[in-house]
Amino acid sequence: MSGFEPIRYHHGEVALAGRLIRPAGPARAGIVIYPTIINGSARIEQAARDLAASGYLAFIADFYGEIPADFDAARPLADAVRADTGYFRQRLRAALDALRGLPEMQGLPMAAIGYCMGGAAVLELARDRADLAAVVSFHGLLDTDRPATPGAIAARILVCHGDADPLAPRENVLAFWREMDAAGAIWHFHSYSGVKHNFTDPASDLRGSDMFGYNASADRQSWAAMQSLFDEVFAAG
Repeated sequence: MSGFEPIRYHHGEVALAGRLIRPAGPARAGIVIYPTIINGSARIEQAARDLAASGYLAFIADFYGEIPADFDAARPLADAVRADTGYFRQRLRAALDALRGLPEMQGLPMAAIGYCMGGAAVLELARDRADLAAVVSFHGLLDTDRPATPGAIAARILVCHGDADPLAPRENVLAFWREMDAAGAIWHFHSYSGVKHNFTDPASDLRGSDMFGYNASADRQSWAAMQSLFDEVFAAG
């Protein structure tokens, strides 16, 4: 397994910098990782390392072209890129194009995973019929102003959700289920009782907010669910 390699790419005139980590042997597939609103963290880097160790080309996408100092600095950057859903989806697709354009990706399938804002991002890509075998959302927001249309979703979908997450309450969950059914999507939804937002990140407990909380069991189970899905969709690889 290699270390992280910077990959420069663009969305229009916005310069972006992703980070790639390669497996030790031939890759099974390419996985784009969309980070949290902070645009990167130790947890996101560990996810990339773990994917590379499992045989995947793992590419951490860049939302903004910069790393905000903290959550307060990240919020206006996130609000700007998400203000128009069409623009946001184009920014997300730029990362897919960056990974797909690498020579070692030729002929390989792709998937995308995301955390928090990144979890919402991969669902937007699925709704936009991105050429992905699967998407996995970890504690991502579920609502959108551009719901999927019937037949629009090609990717398999896995959502790993904390049932006590105030950013994605039960009414949003039910609306998402109805949207996925109406679109004819193939979807799995794992909901962990009593689990809060950002449950995969041990640093959540340092945030000093009742909204956030690490849950080791949900973290393990959600990662195992993702691995199981990938084993199924990439079996031929």
